Amino acid sequence: MKRRGSWILAAAVMLLLAGCGGGTEEPGPEAPDVETEGFTIQGNFAEAMIEGRSGSEMSGMAIFAETDGSVTVTVEIEKAPPGIHAAHLHEFGDCSAMDGKSAGGHWNPTTMAHGKWGEEQFHLGDLGNIDVGEDGLGSITLTTDRWSLGTGEDDDIVGLGIIVHASADDFTTQPTGAAGGRIGCGVVVKK
Repeated sequence: MKRRGSWILAAAVMLLLAGCGGGTEEPGPEAPDVETEGFTIQGNFAEAMIEGRSGSEMSGMAIFAETDGSVTVTVEIEKAPPGIHAAHLHEFGDCSAMDGKSAGGHWNPTTMAHGKWGEEQFHLGDLGNIDVGEDGLGSITLTTDRWSLGTGEDDDIVGLGIIVHASADDFTTQPTGAAGGRIGCGVVVKK
């Protein structure tokens, strides 16, 4: 995947978030500094390399950074069909199937109805929609205190799959949001 200037911006934002803790504590051995594009991200960090599925040539990356009890994810994709594409965390970190179905269904540890993030009912894996331009590029960012990285708890997202869908999430249709086929898949791996 070709690197774009926005990755540098995303890394800078995460660096800024890492520095907003107010304290001068150094991260412990379980939270190493990670250098990305010349910036250092302090704290817990995970990523998912997204590869095309269902005949799609799209690719991308999701970066997850945990700071002060919140996780920020930035998902960037390229070579995707123009339009709106849903992104969700899925229950299995398995992208072996060419149609992405090996990743299972939406990650939903709270057993809520599917919906839009931040509204009354939604899956913890409901990330939202990515608007992809005519150039095939798109991104989405979300920050939440409802996830953790590498804790082994019910809210731990390490080891899950991330799926980019062929269509937009309508935030209503159960249980998938009528988001269509799976055109991209990646596995969340702690760094």
